[in-house]
Amino acid sequence: MDRPADVIDFTPDPTLYPFESRWFTSSVGSVHYIDEGDGRPLLFLHGNPDWSFLYRMIVRALRDEFRCVAPDYPGFGLSVHPDGYGYTPAEHATVIAELVNHLDLTDMVVMGQDWGGPIGMDIASRQPERVHGLVMANTWFWPGDDRVTKMFSRAMGSPPLQWLIRNRNFFVSPLMRRSLQTKLTDKEFAHYTDVVPTPASREGIAVFPKEILGSHPWLGELEARVPKLADKKVALIFGRKDPALARDETIARWRRQFPDASLLELPEAGHYVQEDAPAEIVRVIRETYSG
Repeated sequence: MDRPADVIDFTPDPTLYPFESRWFTSSVGSVHYIDEGDGRPLLFLHGNPDWSFLYRMIVRALRDEFRCVAPDYPGFGLSVHPDGYGYTPAEHATVIAELVNHLDLTDMVVMGQDWGGPIGMDIASRQPERVHGLVMANTWFWPGDDRVTKMFSRAMGSPPLQWLIRNRNFFVSPLMRRSLQTKLTDKEFAHYTDVVPTPASREGIAVFPKEILGSHPWLGELEARVPKLADKKVALIFGRKDPALARDETIARWRRQFPDASLLELPEAGHYVQEDAPAEIVRVIRETYSG
């Protein structure tokens, strides 16, 4: 599909990202996604500061068995950077729900990591009849009410760090680079840096950490709806070298909500489990949702 006029001029390396790029005309502009394979749909939702490239190895491994759909939120990856858009998780969830409805995804498994967790849980809890199961990795679905979370959000939302995020791409390099337990090649990591080449293109990346606190009401409403998913099959995956979202209390909170969920703890993986442990994620998805 030809690249729309309202998205950035970036072409992924086809040896790393061997997928057909597609665009959906959402209510805010062109939303990029990939749609590979047939079978039960897997909806892969990314976090910050990444995009569908994060799921490339998982999609390559599973597209012969599942229909793998991985979108980029507005302001991320190859999607539009809309004027007048707030880049809040609530807005992202609304746009991706439009895509889900457009593709008429049913019997789907929703995987979310980082902000992809709350966004995916929002979509799933509003349309539970479309959902077969969940795969949640290094993420949450409730208001950030603990000291560590509040400190991170306030620090990243402070004027000096907001300036660094926008003007020095600080959230991607060094923050994301240092969080990875797997060393990426320069060509691989360039897919995270070069897709946001200007301060204006990093607006979405800058907004997300502020929204940990800013979206407190939205997260509270989400937490209240999550019991609608109590009957769904759930797989939890946590890279334990993530000091923010793989703490014991985070995992315990998930398990209280979903006591029958399977749990895979990865002692050598960090926050970006899709880069650090793709084979383990593929195995869990196959074992839980094949057939």
